[in-house]
Amino acid sequence: MTVKVCAAGFCCADVYKKLDIFYPTGNGIDWGVHLARAGVPVSVVSVVGTDEYGTAMREALSAEGIDISHLRTEEGQTCVMLMDLKNGTDRVHLEAIDGVMEHYALTDEDEAFVLTHDVIHTDLFGNCLGLLPEWHEAGRTVVMDFSVFSQDPEYECEKHFPYVDYAFMSFEEDTPELRAWVKHVQGLGPKVAVATLGDKGSIAYDGERFHECGIVECPELVNTVGAGDSYIAGFTKAMLDGKDIDACMQAGAELSSKVIGLFKPY
Repeated sequence: MTVKVCAAGFCCADVYKKLDIFYPTGNGIDWGVHLARAGVPVSVVSVVGTDEYGTAMREALSAEGIDISHLRTEEGQTCVMLMDLKNGTDRVHLEAIDGVMEHYALTDEDEAFVLTHDVIHTDLFGNCLGLLPEWHEAGRTVVMDFSVFSQDPEYECEKHFPYVDYAFMSFEEDTPELRAWVKHVQGLGPKVAVATLGDKGSIAYDGERFHECGIVECPELVNTVGAGDSYIAGFTKAMLDGKDIDACMQAGAELSSKVIGLFKPY
């Protein structure tokens, strides 16, 4: 049986005005592009505006073979992240313009379409959090990127962990306190809780033990954009292929290494 995956929620255009460059992105978008390129059927459920960025995003995702039948176009501006590069490689977020993403909500048809997929990816910013219990109850595999916000009280992530199968979080250091948190997160429901640590690799807890993975060296660092999203994509593809946790983490590290050697995140 062919497994279908869906990126539901947030999408935006990263715009580097100084370089006169933009590209379609968002946690689930980057994830979906990598999986589509690996031969996995991917759909996107989100929204773009009627501006040039919305048109270009639809064209780019369609060219990747992604199903954009539920990538809605609404009157207004596509969500935009104004970006810059520090030291030539490190991304800097200058300003977020929500545009049509601000009030986006899935329709009943969108919700039914999402449930035709086996694996669903979402994040904190795509206005899909209220659907997590439904996805969980329906037996779908939920992959969620909590980014750097998993411990931020504003986002109340502990309400969402019970409905997620693979919880990904971002930190800077592997500490005893972090391991206690990752273990706590996994205990709330996820099959696996993963903490990516930038150039220090990643750790994961599966309810029995911690797994550790180092980085894969990149010959030439070009741009750190998309490193986390690509790690999750590599991990997900290996998971779909039936690989164990260590192999999934290694696949994530390998794909992330390739991506940071490119300007685009995919």
